[in-house]
Parts: sequence; C-alpha cells; structure tokens
Amino acid sequence: MSSTTTEAPTTPGRRPLSRGTRRGIKIAVFVLVVVGIVLGTKVVPMDSELLQPEEQFDAETFGAEHFSEVQEDVVSSAVPASELADAISADQEAAVSDYANPSSGGPVFPVTFTGTVSEGNAGIYTIEVEDVPDDLTVRVQTGPAINGTELRDATGTMPFGDFDNQIEYQDAGAALNEEMKEQVLADVDTDDLKGKTITVTGAFTLVNPQGWLVTPVELEVQ
Repeated sequence: MSSTTTEAPTTPGRRPLSRGTRRGIKIAVFVLVVVGIVLGTKVVPMDSELLQPEEQFDAETFGAEHFSEVQEDVVSSAVPASELADAISADQEAAVSDYANPSSGGPVFPVTFTGTVSEGNAGIYTIEVEDVPDDLTVRVQTGPAINGTELRDATGTMPFGDFDNQIEYQDAGAALNEEMKEQVLADVDTDDLKGKTITVTGAFTLVNPQGWLVTPVELEVQ
C-alpha cells in the first residue's frame, strides 16, 4: 500500500531592498528629523533681549539712585510729632490709615520734630520733644549702624514684587540706610549731640506706641 504526500504550496519570499532603496529611506528619515528641528526652533535676533545677560542687582547703585526720592517723599508727608502722637493715641487704626504706609514689620510713619538730645547709647539718642505725651519716648538712630527698613518702606513705592528675591529686598533697605549715612549724617558729629537741639525728619515703624525709633532723612543741629 502506497501513500501520497502532498506538499504545501510555497510562498515566494520578499525580495531584499536594494542598496539604493535603503539609502533613500535613510535620507528621507534624516530630512524629516531636520525639518522637525527647524520647525521647532525659534530664530532670535542677535539684539534680542532674550540674548542679553540678566542684569544683576547692585545695592550701592540702588541706594544712590533712590534715596533722594525717599527723602523728598518723607519730608513732604512728615507729620509733626505732637500731632501724630495725639492721632495715634486717639485712634491708632485711623492714624495708620491717614498717615502710614504698611510694611511686614508694621505701619511706617513719617514724622518731624525738634527737641533736645538726651541720653544716647550706640548712636541711638533719646530726644526730649515738647508737646508729646510724657509716656512717649522718641529716639533717633545716628549710626554707625543704621538698622531697619523704614526708608525702603516709608513711601509705599518699593514692594517686594519689584525685586527678584528676599535677599535683594533686604539689600535695598540696607543700601538706602547706607546712602542716608553718606548724605545726611556724614557731616554730623554724632558723638557730640548730647544737650544740643536738633530738628529731625524721618520715619519709624509703629511697634510700640510709647516708643518711636526714628530713622532720619534730615537731621539739623542748631
């Protein structure tokens, strides 16, 4: 008995791609990649601001450029100490609304007064000012260290959002203090003030209604 084996039909195999075809495919893929890069690339003119280096904050320049405007603003808006003390005593919230600019440390008031220099310590002098309550202590700081950010905050025109970070914001305040020392206190013998009459215009942060520490923008020894 014989058996017949039937072979399955064979399918012709694919012809391998020619060298020229493969090269054409590679070129086409390369072209597509290049086109994609070009379409996704923004051409920037050489004088564009995007190509300019980021300007660094210069505290010394900032102080020199902005102290005069701070000084003018504080002088023009300063309230006599006796009037301001009465307003704060009568209605502190209303006084803040009428006279102060807000800051993270508290409301900053511009003030002016004339008084006799009393005791001093580390460049901070108590001033005997007429027509202010007996329980109010008025002091002025004359350096060498000038602390606080009253000059930066007194005008309300230098918010944190104008600076890149907290360091720049703090440096701006310190720079204004340094410039004030150069323009206001450099010619004042701050070691020889006791007993003398001085006129001060400046700003203070209201932390304690019974104690003002004034940073001057003008100080005249009479």
